Amino acid sequence: MKIWKWERANLPSVNHSARTAVAATVSFVIARLFRLPEAYWAAIATIVVMESTWRATLAGSLQRIVATALGAGAGALVATYFGGSALAFGISAFLLGLLCWLARLEKGAYRYACVTLTIVMLVPRLTTPWAGAVHRFFEVSLGIALALVVTAAWPERESGGGKLLRFTGGREKGSNENLGG
Repeated sequence: MKIWKWERANLPSVNHSARTAVAATVSFVIARLFRLPEAYWAAIATIVVMESTWRATLAGSLQRIVATALGAGAGALVATYFGGSALAFGISAFLLGLLCWLARLEKGAYRYACVTLTIVMLVPRLTTPWAGAVHRFFEVSLGIALALVVTAAWPERESGGGKLLRFTGGREKGSNENLGG
């Protein structure tokens, strides 16, 4: 019995590994230069959205930026009035899901919004929830922007064929867009 299924087109290549490593490192360094308190989130966001092509990266990136803004805003608002209350957190995660549904965001974007809500609301900080929310938004947006720049400037080629990877409905064939989140 196979434990997992893999497709050759979805296996990491040397080129994809190099692009991802370069993009994540550059986004981390830039976030540090801007003195963002949790610069590692820029690198994480880069890794999460990196796909083989710019178009595939863009498809997930736009929803994740919107989701991050929603999660950061909701987290800051709720944390301002209720702190890290478990009940307020649970209700907020549910309401955030309804908001994402109304905005027609995909489940992956909803998960990203909930991750942001969790970080802004439940991670203890020395600053206000709003400062944490703004930092989180900029860290993630920086990481996503770097992923888009690198995929545009350094396109990935299929091994052997020298052709760009094919698209099916805006997604790469064999891509797993829900990795991370």
